[in-house]
Amino acid sequence: MSLDYNSLLLAVGFSAACLGMTLFGIWLTARSEKFLLTWAASVLLIVCDVFAYQAYIDTPGRLLGLATFTFLLLGFATMLGAAHQFTTGASPLPRIAIGAGASLAIALPPMALGYDGLGFMLENAFAALLLFATAYEYWKGRTEFPAPIIGIAGLYTATAISFVLCSGVLVWDGRLVLGHAPSNWAEDLSLIIVIACMTGIGALSLALNQGRLAQHHRREALTDPLTGLLNRRALFDLHGKTPVGVFTAVIVFDLDGFKAINDEFGHATGDEVLKLFAKDLTANLQPGDVAARMGGEEFALVLDRILPEKVEFIAERIRASFASRRIDTETRLLACTVSAGFAFGSEGGTKFDKVLSAADKALYGAKRGGRNRVLAFRRAG
Repeated sequence: MSLDYNSLLLAVGFSAACLGMTLFGIWLTARSEKFLLTWAASVLLIVCDVFAYQAYIDTPGRLLGLATFTFLLLGFATMLGAAHQFTTGASPLPRIAIGAGASLAIALPPMALGYDGLGFMLENAFAALLLFATAYEYWKGRTEFPAPIIGIAGLYTATAISFVLCSGVLVWDGRLVLGHAPSNWAEDLSLIIVIACMTGIGALSLALNQGRLAQHHRREALTDPLTGLLNRRALFDLHGKTPVGVFTAVIVFDLDGFKAINDEFGHATGDEVLKLFAKDLTANLQPGDVAARMGGEEFALVLDRILPEKVEFIAERIRASFASRRIDTETRLLACTVSAGFAFGSEGGTKFDKVLSAADKALYGAKRGGRNRVLAFRRAG
């Protein structure tokens, strides 16, 4: 060979080990990203394959051949499962079972029967298929973070092509029995590509995880943890700098007698009431509408491109839906009501905080008027 194959193989093992440790370390800082742990497990299997294959090169034998096939194909099937877990959040086990089961069922028998040449052809072919499938899984999730995900998909594709070349050279050679590990230019090239791609995948996975963590922290900063709605800060981030037009409305809701509910039934019941009202809000959202918890028992709804009669209808529907609820407590069924006020922007555009303040004034009018009602803001004059 023109290159030291054993050195290249050790480099692959070292790169895989470093990638595995990197992925495991990242997972320790973000344990909700379970695909990282699956991915780290797949890389560990590749490291085991490297050691098994190096032993096979020194002492070819069926058992070592079967071991290296098993580690490699199971490792790549687990990578496929990790990719599917990343894009969908679903369990990786079905993909792992299908990928490993199909590839091992076809690639292992020839090696077990002594047809190692045919076995290596099939092993490389199935390795390529699993890698192509992994690249496709990442490609499907590219909208989340296009640059790093497309990069990862590209590196998996390049690795898959290197295995296609290895299989193709063996097919061209046509020998069903080799008696030793394949030795040709495609094997050397594949190892070089694997080393480069593993390094790139490790770097991009780190960037991808950092992006996800930043996105997660931003989402937490802008979301009310109890109801899952946006918080006041997020609402002002969305609408605070944009003038509110004549066909945009802000509705402010306030739960009636909420302090008394907390005092009589406890804060756990109070939290349940807030979550139930949030469900009524979100059930009435249309595309482009925004719901937020402003703090305490106060909520806001921003409706775009809407007429006054439609706004009043929506607010009344939410009020009536909430009033019809009966919440089971330890002592009795609890009925709750909500009051609401709404206001519109102007033709020339009105600052969002002023429209919100106008809706608040209408809300206070509804409270003074007896609660459990909806009132529109009326401009003086």
